[in-house]
Amino acid sequence: MSFLDCSCISHAQVQPMDIEEHYEDHSHHFLSCDGSEYTLQGPAGCDDDITGLSADPAHYHLLCDLGRGFNNLSQVSMARHVPSAQLVAVKSTNLDECTEEELLQLMNEVLLCRLLLHPNLLTSRFVFSSCSQLWVLTPLMAYGSAHSLLRTYFSDGMSESLIAYLLSGVLKALEYLHRMGYVHRGVKASHILLSAEGRVYLSGLHGVYSLMREGRRMRAVFDMPHHSPSLLPWLSPELLRQDLHGYGVKSDIYSLGIVACELVSGRVPFQDMAPTQMLLQKLRGFHCCLLDVAPFALGGLKMSRSGVDSGIGESVATGSLTAPAAERPQSPAPKNHSSTLHSLVEACLQQQPEHRPSASELLGHAFFRQVKRHTTDSFLSLVYPAAPLSSPQEPPVSNPPTSSGHTPSDASDATWDFT
Repeated sequence: MSFLDCSCISHAQVQPMDIEEHYEDHSHHFLSCDGSEYTLQGPAGCDDDITGLSADPAHYHLLCDLGRGFNNLSQVSMARHVPSAQLVAVKSTNLDECTEEELLQLMNEVLLCRLLLHPNLLTSRFVFSSCSQLWVLTPLMAYGSAHSLLRTYFSDGMSESLIAYLLSGVLKALEYLHRMGYVHRGVKASHILLSAEGRVYLSGLHGVYSLMREGRRMRAVFDMPHHSPSLLPWLSPELLRQDLHGYGVKSDIYSLGIVACELVSGRVPFQDMAPTQMLLQKLRGFHCCLLDVAPFALGGLKMSRSGVDSGIGESVATGSLTAPAAERPQSPAPKNHSSTLHSLVEACLQQQPEHRPSASELLGHAFFRQVKRHTTDSFLSLVYPAAPLSSPQEPPVSNPPTSSGHTPSDASDATWDFT
């Protein structure tokens, strides 16, 4: 049965992970209304530890909305912990509005975060409940997601140096997840977050699926991800095929290749296609490729002689053309992509999963050698003109959400995509 069968998607069974039984005696803590807290220690050496904060909603001032997520049931806000003045991201979910299936998803995600500790994974560091509200606190990702950066500042795509920096952080997280026996199944630009210090995080752990069953690691799984219609452009052919061969961790590698194309052009491959056409294209082996030839007349724009992106971003040169903005074609900016970037995308988007490299092998790819030659500050300079989110100068615009789940209106133009 294909993913196009809507009834298959809407009635898919949520498979509880093995850790559910192991932590069964703790599962009621964060689903109860007794104000209990659930502290998750972050990786050693991280400079974003928030586990020392209090579990009292009255100690937090919600400053502005950042986005929504989890079937639009969760509100994500930037908040200030009043006693310490520390800024955090708060995801509040009204448990009374969740179905039994959605509650199980929340439980699986929070329990999973107890097992996953990696500096490039954004896990639920601090969880507590207040009446019917589940509060999940994470460090504030001041630069937001790669998707929001593309939408706001890099509509024609990012520089290769910045892409290499972001994808190397994602690959480190995927290498860890795959080694632990999990498939992410949701790798896309909106799940790649950047902190004010320049650390890259992979989020979206609600779609993670375990390969471990009864103490043994399965070679393939057959479960369809939740919210799969919104994930279709990033999903691999073998996952969409839904046949007896199933899919494994190499499915995430295909998604990474789609993300690379997304970051290069500022557009998601296959996004404008109907689902049926997208499925046929992927199953027939067609995939997106990087275009080095400009889709419109270049005018006086001069391409790089070296064949390598300078790291500043060709979109800067495009923006300096003398033609009025209204007359400029709304299409991807011309770029002379490096051979290593072409090689990376080609390797990730191989039709057969066994022909794709692993996350560990990709980290040794020639495209990522440039990451070792630069500092974090030099990569952050490539994010300009984007600026990190900071506390508004005005007093807080809201109080903590009530039991009805009411949250403040959006007070910031900088939003995250949590879908």
